[in-house]
Amino acid sequence: MKNNKLVIVGTMAFDEIITPTAESGKILGGAATYIGLAAAYADADIAAVSVVGEDFPEEHLSLLTNRGIDISGVEQVMGGKSFYWKGKYHTNMNKRDTLDTQLNVLADFNPTVPKKHRDASVVMLGNLDPKVQRKVLDQLTPNPSRTVLLDTMNFWMDLELAALLDVIKEVDVITINDEEAMQLSGQTNLVLAAKAIHKMGPEFVIIKKGEHGALLFYKDQPFFAPALPLENVVDPTGAGDSFAGGLSGYLAAQNTTTAPVIKKGILYGTTAASLCVGAMGTANLVQSSKADFLAQLQKLERLRNISA
Repeated sequence: MKNNKLVIVGTMAFDEIITPTAESGKILGGAATYIGLAAAYADADIAAVSVVGEDFPEEHLSLLTNRGIDISGVEQVMGGKSFYWKGKYHTNMNKRDTLDTQLNVLADFNPTVPKKHRDASVVMLGNLDPKVQRKVLDQLTPNPSRTVLLDTMNFWMDLELAALLDVIKEVDVITINDEEAMQLSGQTNLVLAAKAIHKMGPEFVIIKKGEHGALLFYKDQPFFAPALPLENVVDPTGAGDSFAGGLSGYLAAQNTTTAPVIKKGILYGTTAASLCVGAMGTANLVQSSKADFLAQLQKLERLRNISA
């Protein structure tokens, strides 16, 4: 049965970000955090599944609960430290170097999906170890209307390819960037890459191209969604996760998952990403209201309007 429940699994973390113009210090980050905040712009019943340490402030958890996100699936390990990532961006902001990664409590993460959300119609598997993603899928109760989305990266293709391919078989929508699509498929052409990934399981293949938008491949009918041109990109860190959040939140709020619905969801994802990059970390997602989001969406839709 179709419901508006969305389950998000991913990291909740501390990030430390260095850009050519600013340093963040230790701030709130993590895939589940960005996805949840972006998804909350839609009319969805959202649950987050993650793990944090004793050092994770209550105020960070409150940010999610204040947006109506169920955090009963977020385990807090007493005596443990939260996942930590530090990175530095190059001058053009398109590339970054990881300076430090500390898995901490994430190393032993055993996810628990809240019982009332195990029949969720939409599941967003954020960028994580595919063995953890598999554990989430194994806890779900049957729902023929379910849509499973996956975000992953080349790190897991290098270290856990077999486990990743096992999860991909059960995925309806995959979101990856162009380099990852080529690595996963073994193809250097994105059309051929998408066809190869289709054969792995996903019906919808979304290839993100950063500031150049996103491509959807569905059957033989590609769709292109441009990114919103921005004067000032402050921090690209959570853009991909915000995209996944905007997309999955929109899908959870709909009665069906068809190609037109996916296309509209991509616009929601693109809008969330454009908001995210305008400030350091999660700041813009936290500060921006539903009205701000819809105003940004309207700008994107005008960009695509040939009759204006």
